[in-house]
Amino acid sequence: MDVKKVLLYSAVVFVLYTIITSPVQAAGMVQTGFEGISSAAKGIGKFMTELVR
Repeated sequence: MDVKKVLLYSAVVFVLYTIITSPVQAAGMVQTGFEGISSAAKGIGKFMTELVR
């Protein structure tokens, strides 16, 4: 089996296990992830705006 597939399946199983066993903690992790992505997007937008000026 390909190593990438094994890692992908392991990650999926871990995510499902986390969601099933502690949904509140999983929701907190998702919220933190989206906040990080949002912050990164704002930073890139600000950088591009300053670059154009």
